[in-house]
Amino acid sequence: MTDRTKPLSVAVIGAGMAGRSHANGWRMATTMFDLDGLPPVRLAAIADANLPLAEDCARRYGYDKAVGSWQEIVDDPDIDIVSIVVGNDLHRPIAEALVRAGKHVFCEKPLAGTLEDGRAMAELEQGAAREAGVVTGVGFTYRRNPAMARVAQHVADGDLGPLSLVEGRYDCDYACDPSGPLTWRFTGPLGSGALADVGAHLIDLAEFVCGPIESVAGGTLSTLVTERPKPLGFVVGHGAAPVSNEMGPVTNEDTATFTARFANGVAATLACSRAAFGMPNGLRLEVYGLQGRAAVDWHRPAEYTYDDEQPDATTRGERRIIAGPHLPYFNGGYPMQAAGNGGGNAEMFAYECRAFLDQVAGLDHGTPPNASFTDAYRTMLVVDAVVRSHQSGGASVAVPAPGSEL
Repeated sequence: MTDRTKPLSVAVIGAGMAGRSHANGWRMATTMFDLDGLPPVRLAAIADANLPLAEDCARRYGYDKAVGSWQEIVDDPDIDIVSIVVGNDLHRPIAEALVRAGKHVFCEKPLAGTLEDGRAMAELEQGAAREAGVVTGVGFTYRRNPAMARVAQHVADGDLGPLSLVEGRYDCDYACDPSGPLTWRFTGPLGSGALADVGAHLIDLAEFVCGPIESVAGGTLSTLVTERPKPLGFVVGHGAAPVSNEMGPVTNEDTATFTARFANGVAATLACSRAAFGMPNGLRLEVYGLQGRAAVDWHRPAEYTYDDEQPDATTRGERRIIAGPHLPYFNGGYPMQAAGNGGGNAEMFAYECRAFLDQVAGLDHGTPPNASFTDAYRTMLVVDAVVRSHQSGGASVAVPAPGSEL
C-alpha cells in the first residue's frame, strides 16, 4: 500500500504533442474530485531526446527538471510514476526497464509497435509488475469524455433496448499533405498506421460501450501517399518540418474500414483515416437499439444526441443533451460545474491521470480505473484481425475472447 503522506513523484517520457497533454494532465489531476487520502504529487521531470523541447515542456507545466534520455528517468530513485509518450516501438523497452526499477507505468496508446511487443507487455503486467506491486495502465482518453461515458451507461442500463447496430468513424487529416515528413508514424508494419493510431481509440470505444468484439470482416486498408520526404531533424507531433530531397516509402495504411461482430451479436461498421481532408479530429460513435439511439460527435464535445420511445409518438425525435453535472466526470471534475461549459482533451487527460493516481494510492474516488496493458493488447489483437481480414480478401477473422489473449 502506498504511503499516502509521502509525495508521489511523476515524470513524463516524451515532450511532443501527446507528451504535453500528459504533463498537463498530471498537473491538473489533484485539482479535481475528492482529495481525501490522495498523496501530494511532485512534478519531477520531462524527458525527451530533443532536450530543448523537454526544457520548454518542463518550464511550461512546472516540472522540476528536463533530461535528454529516458534512461535518466529509469535511474532516478526519487521518481514513482512515469508516463510513456514516445514512438510506439519504444514502449516495450522503456516499460520493461521502468518495471524492473519498481516504477508505476502509464503508457499512451497503442500499447506497442508490434503484436509481439504488445503480448510481451501484457505478460510483463501479469508477471513481473504484479509481483513487484507495480501498477500499469494505458490511456484511452476518449473513455473519459462525460458524454461518451453517459452513452455507455445508457447501453449498460438497457435504455436503448436490445442493440441493433453500431457505427463509428475516426477521421483525421494530418497525412493529406504528401510533402509532410516521413516520421515513425508512417514506417511501421501494416496496421500500425491509421488503424493503430486513431483506429485504436475507435475500437476501444466500441468495446467500452458495447462489449467485446468477437470477429471482424471486410477489412480494407489503403495507402494513398506511398512515399514521403525524409526529415532533416526532429519532428514534433503532426507538425511541418524541414525535409530533404530524399524520399522514403510509407509502409503502413492511411485508411482502414471493416465490420465487426460483438459477442452479444450486435454488428458494427467502423472506419478510420489519417487522410480525410478538413477533418483534423473527427471522431463519432452512434449506437442504435430497438427502443432508442445515442451518438457522440467529438466536434461537439459538450453534448450528445439521444432519441427514444417517448409516450407521444408525435413529439419523438433526436434531442440534444447538454453536458452538465448529471453526466459522469463533470461533477467534481470541472472548475465551473454548470451545464453547458463543455470540455476537451485537457480535462480527459487529467481524468485518466487522476484515475491512475487513485489506482497507485489504492483509493476509490469513483474514477474508473484505466485500461490495463492486457486490455490494450486486446485492442491490438482486433487491429491484427482487421489486417488479416484485409490480407485474405475481406474474410471473417475471429478475435480471442477476453481472458484468453495470453
